Amino acid sequence: MLGDIVLQCGQVLTVLLLSPLLHGFMVTMEERVQRGQGPSIFQPYWDIWKLFHKTLLIPESASWVFFWAPVVAFTAMLIVPMLIPVLTNFPLPLSDMGDILGGGLILTLGGFFILLAGLDTGQPFGGLGSSRAVMLAILAEPTLILVFVGITFLDHSMLPFVANHLLAQHPAAYWSPAHIFLIFAFFILLTVETGRLPIHSTIPYEIYMIDEARILEYSGPLLALLKWAGWMKQFLLYTIFLNVFFFPWGLSTTGSLGSVLLALLIILAKYGAVGLVMVAVDTLQSRLRFYRYQEPLALSFLFAVLAIVADQL
Repeated sequence: MLGDIVLQCGQVLTVLLLSPLLHGFMVTMEERVQRGQGPSIFQPYWDIWKLFHKTLLIPESASWVFFWAPVVAFTAMLIVPMLIPVLTNFPLPLSDMGDILGGGLILTLGGFFILLAGLDTGQPFGGLGSSRAVMLAILAEPTLILVFVGITFLDHSMLPFVANHLLAQHPAAYWSPAHIFLIFAFFILLTVETGRLPIHSTIPYEIYMIDEARILEYSGPLLALLKWAGWMKQFLLYTIFLNVFFFPWGLSTTGSLGSVLLALLIILAKYGAVGLVMVAVDTLQSRLRFYRYQEPLALSFLFAVLAIVADQL
């Protein structure tokens, strides 16, 4: 029992500590693809350290929402690793707190509070970013629910660990049309939810800003929490995509120290591979006008519907 609790804490620490590394790797690789030098892959750690040592400034027009939104978003990202397979392919003590839909709800809760924080101060850029994020969420969130419903139809369970076991041990289920459609649908959602759909921008140009605009008024430790929460959300979505949908192998089956360390090495490899694919998508694809955001999301929605229909036929 004690060993399972240690593994549970290890899953949370894996997401907490490796998420900045994944972000730094992707930023560096994107700069290299564009023939730039790029920062160190460890730059996000230095950024967090500096932000935690800077003065906290809160706008006069802000309410309690402005202060608590980063805390709620950060805490939500620490809960989700308890519900999904990160290091092990078997449930751990707190894994029964929620199913795959519950994990999706917690992820959405953090984003919802950041939306409120963007609107809270009454600044135009915050409202711009929040309104654009809501427009994306109108199509992205229902599609995400459909994808989760599709995987529950496939494995007849709401638990992500059951989906992992089914797909890892039954090639017929893995290569079924329903599962292939779910992979395509979730991959498109990844580009939206992690800011890799080429209508986003990580630089402060108001014509493109979505995520950056919502947190433009933040500084110091609260900004550090928001950035860290965003990197953890990216890591968690990659975890769900890889360990529940696309690559359900490579997790610890016994919980022993050796198997857990091997799972960590495999995490570095497969997350890095997906990160490179995302960099290629963001770099090679032409940037879309904002009003065309519905086209890839509609395609993702169609794939999710086709997956459910294929499973029922």
